[in-house]
This record gives sequence, structure tokens and C-alpha cells, in this order.
Amino acid sequence: MLSTQKYVISTNNIFSCPSVKVKKNVNGETRAIVSMAKKDDFSQKSTPKTPLKIVSQAVVAVLGLGFIDAGYSGDWSRIGVISKENEDFLKVAALVVVPLCLFIIFSISKTADD
Repeated sequence: MLSTQKYVISTNNIFSCPSVKVKKNVNGETRAIVSMAKKDDFSQKSTPKTPLKIVSQAVVAVLGLGFIDAGYSGDWSRIGVISKENEDFLKVAALVVVPLCLFIIFSISKTADD
């Protein structure tokens, strides 16, 4: 097997990938040529979100979804976890809490971009 900067040339058929080009030499030898992948140019530095920011966004999202579930599903009052009055209160509170959660999530992502 011969390896150059861009290609790997093999004289036996050990490559069974459909993207491998098989060429016959003049002498009747079968050769498989595999082109190497080019490295991406990462000249611009990109900073991924830190796990703490992702986790904090998820916690705020779960809080907002919890208010929607407790207020509008009816399951919690039906099984007796909360009363019907508390469910009605959570419906009204969800109108304030959910937009507040969305604002917090987007403000966390905005600080991650800065």
C-alpha cells in the first residue's frame, strides 16, 4: 500500500467502500484508489456554548413547560396532586411565567454570543 498526501493506493482489494475507485493498470493489476478527506479551515474561532449555559436554558424551559402542564392539562387536579383552584391559578400564572422564561432563555443565549 502506498500513501501520498492526497491518495492511498492499494494493490489488493481490501477496500469494500462504494466510493473507492478501482482502476486496472496496464499490466492487469487491479488497484484501489481512495482519496483522503481535506481538513476544514477553522480560521475563525468559534466558541461552543458552555454546558452550564445549556443546562441553565434547559432548566428554565422545563420550568415554563411545567407551568403549562400543571395549568392546562388537567391531569394534576384529576389525580389529586393539586386542587382545581390551584390549577386555575397556574393557568393565569403561566401567562406571566412562560414569556418570562422565554426572555430568560434568549438572554442567556445572547450572553453566550457576546
